[in-house]
Amino acid sequence: MNNNINLTEGKIRSELTKLALPIMGTSFIQMAYNLTDIIWLGRLSTEAVAAAGTAGFFLWFASSLIMIAQVGIGVNVAQCNGRGDLESAKKYISNGFQLDFLIAVTYALFLFIFRHQLIGFFNLGDNTVIRMAVEYLTILPLGITFHFLNPVFSVILNNSGNSITPFKINAAGMAANIILDPILIFGFGPIPPMGIKGAALGTILAQFIVTVIFIISGKKNNATYSHVKLLIKPDMKIIKGIVKLGFPPFVQSGIHAIINMVITKIIAGFGPVAVAVQSIGSQIESLTWMTAEGFSTAISAFTGQNYGAKKPKRIRKGYKEGIKILGTIGILTSLLLIFGAKFLFTIFIPDDPEAISEGVNYLRILGLSQFFVSIEIGTTGAFNGLGRTMPPTVNGVVLNALRIPAAMILGSTAIGLTGVWLSISVSSILKGIIIYIWFKVVLNHMLIDIEQTL
Repeated sequence: MNNNINLTEGKIRSELTKLALPIMGTSFIQMAYNLTDIIWLGRLSTEAVAAAGTAGFFLWFASSLIMIAQVGIGVNVAQCNGRGDLESAKKYISNGFQLDFLIAVTYALFLFIFRHQLIGFFNLGDNTVIRMAVEYLTILPLGITFHFLNPVFSVILNNSGNSITPFKINAAGMAANIILDPILIFGFGPIPPMGIKGAALGTILAQFIVTVIFIISGKKNNATYSHVKLLIKPDMKIIKGIVKLGFPPFVQSGIHAIINMVITKIIAGFGPVAVAVQSIGSQIESLTWMTAEGFSTAISAFTGQNYGAKKPKRIRKGYKEGIKILGTIGILTSLLLIFGAKFLFTIFIPDDPEAISEGVNYLRILGLSQFFVSIEIGTTGAFNGLGRTMPPTVNGVVLNALRIPAAMILGSTAIGLTGVWLSISVSSILKGIIIYIWFKVVLNHMLIDIEQTL
């Protein structure tokens, strides 16, 4: 495609930023899907927000499963591009799509068959919230396959140096979702009001539109993924290579999702308002995640291409530049969450003083950790680019798991929910510190090995 960038040459900061900005835009678009649902559902009821937030954990787990193919394909495509080996890149893409499609269909069936049991796990204690959460989870599996395919299309283009096309295509999907959500939730003309089911349907229809555009655009512009062959016999050696790289990030993200489900179960003991606060607060906090994810993907692509091209000094400089930018982003989002907490929260629930008060408390506590969250996410991208996906997994799993006993202990004290929020924020701070030190050690060893072979 015309928008491809060769990341093994040129000025590092400008090349990173040029690649990262559209990816950040794409990440914000993904966030906007959730925000659009919550903004409209917040005008329906606090219970609807709690229900969508609860069911949304299974969409989060889907995003974790996607990482098996997404990371495995992305790293290999970046390194193949760095070596100039496009034929191998095509093989990774074809086999990766086969794997991704199989996982998507299996997960969709699992969600639909066990939807009642999955929502029942949370012990929500409110029949209205439970009913709406099950309704959301009934609709979602019908189109979740498109949710699996689109990130893979995006990562192939991103790691080829083309982040503009995924941004444009995902922007079209967001526009569709913004239009569809209020129509399907509240009804319009002959379309009856569907409530929370309308929010789920609007999301999957928008994702379907994105998939169609990716396919049409790929054929038109001869994108690498347009040569994918889904009906050929899978190459198990290639699939194992994809899984080897993608499985650790899936484990980290998947366990993180499960841990948050357990924490939500703890929070549910404080009532539906507490669940709604967590749902909305985490979406607002995702300002940091989504911005950092954009630069993380750019750092991963940059590191992968230069690792494939055997340019160790450029890898070191690229990581340093990326972390400087991410650190600045983290500080700015901390200030926003701490000082703009009330304004941000009332956008979603303008007429519930109890929810607003607890929401402000949540954002201010989580605001303390945003610098470290940015560092963790960016460093994870650098690890992925080197093909070392295990260290971020170990770091994330261990410290995220510690949130459960911390939340249980602190939540049972006089500070209540504040203790739960503190358990999340402190663990994020520790993750950022540890992963940064770990990467510096690993990077030094790997770059010495590369330099010795040159």
